[in-house]
Amino acid sequence: MVASRRDASDALHCSLDLGSSPEAAFAFICEVEKWPLWLSFLRSARRIDLDPIPFGEGCEVAVRGAIPGDAEEYYEVERFIDGHMVSFVGLYSTRRRIDFRIERKSQSAKLVVRLDYPAYGGALGAFIDRITARRRLASALDVSLEHFRGLVEFRDRTQDRELVDF
Repeated sequence: MVASRRDASDALHCSLDLGSSPEAAFAFICEVEKWPLWLSFLRSARRIDLDPIPFGEGCEVAVRGAIPGDAEEYYEVERFIDGHMVSFVGLYSTRRRIDFRIERKSQSAKLVVRLDYPAYGGALGAFIDRITARRRLASALDVSLEHFRGLVEFRDRTQDRELVDF
């Protein structure tokens, strides 16, 4: 079951228990080009680094939302703890954040996602955003985490002997 909540900054938080290894889950998060497979509110995601450096702190990512006409948004990896956490901050607005965290639970894992973006237009704009866009985004994030769980658990199990034929 996906657990969603909002904090004082009005960021969206979702968490989900996974039946896969923490290493497999974190490796799948680091495959930026595959984000649109499970993040339903994204149409595309790609790394924009000029040098082919390993994924980690300082890497740059471009994402495009699923809404037609949305411009690409650019993010940089601000914090990277291998196997545990990757935190993206907007290149042009530090108030835009995407955080992924994997918590180890013996042989399984828990995925925690935090999305934060500014709502412009003062109190009225924030209110309208809360009752429209953020609700849709929270719902899409819940569904996306379920997709992530299905993909990473299946991918992790295909390493097992009994599913080699699939």
